[in-house]
Amino acid sequence: MRYWDVFNGDADGICALHQLRLADPVDSTLVTGLKRDIALLASVPAERGDLVTVLDLSLDANRAGLAALLERGAHVRYFDHHYAGEIPRDPDLEAAIDDSRAMCTSAIVDRHLGGRFRPWAVVGAFGDNLQELATELAAPLALAPARLAILRELGEDLNYNAYGATPADVLVPPAALYRIVRNYADPFEMVEREPVVGRLAAERRADLEQASALVPARASAAADAYVLPEAPWSRRVIGTFANRLAATLPARAHAVLVPADGAFVVSVRAPRDARTTAAEFCRRYGSGGGRAAAGGIERLDKPRLEVFLDEFERAWGA
Repeated sequence: MRYWDVFNGDADGICALHQLRLADPVDSTLVTGLKRDIALLASVPAERGDLVTVLDLSLDANRAGLAALLERGAHVRYFDHHYAGEIPRDPDLEAAIDDSRAMCTSAIVDRHLGGRFRPWAVVGAFGDNLQELATELAAPLALAPARLAILRELGEDLNYNAYGATPADVLVPPAALYRIVRNYADPFEMVEREPVVGRLAAERRADLEQASALVPARASAAADAYVLPEAPWSRRVIGTFANRLAATLPARAHAVLVPADGAFVVSVRAPRDARTTAAEFCRRYGSGGGRAAAGGIERLDKPRLEVFLDEFERAWGA
């Protein structure tokens, strides 16, 4: 049997996989990428007798790849919290998918494992900007506030590293970062011993400082949209900045746009408890998707910018 681990390269994907492999260590082939590299199953050549574990990747975005794997007889375990659409019924598919608003893949895996590696689930939830979920998960650990803050910082640093247009934009390729993480059963030990954690934290703060100096390109009573310059720091900070805005002003909607190849990449954060989810809004665009609180659009053509901004304002109140 061959093992394949296919995962989103952000904090949630890394921490979800790490929990599973702490519980069940195997020699697997890693398939991952940057945050927006989500259609990964099509590149997995698994066959009958192979076990493919998928984490933090939209089933809807990987439907064709999943169908091909199942047709070839591979067994697939699927853990995710993004919009999935119709889940195929197949004896070779085990699907643990929960797209509830306050849910992440690390928490789904934590539930699957009975909380055995809870600190890493907390790191993953903080990385996905699910502050309340992370705090709830951490409650049984009875951590001092300073210790909880360490897990939050680590989650934010791991998540920050996933954003970029190419591997050259990020400090550590996601697969390499996972290989560092998997050396540590204890996240606190990783923070103490790994220099890369401090480097990520410093770079994240510097990029956030540049983004925070900007003013919105459009602002209404309920929403704001920022257009960042075309630069490596913008591509790195797009998701982190959107998360910071959502955490600071959770009742508002936020969009962060970065130019890329004659178009824009867009990160969207929906207001807390809003009827329209970020995933619903972003799916209006051909390359859009996500989950309830956070979504993204891979390509928004530049001539559509003003139309997008108008639609964004209308979605959550002009």
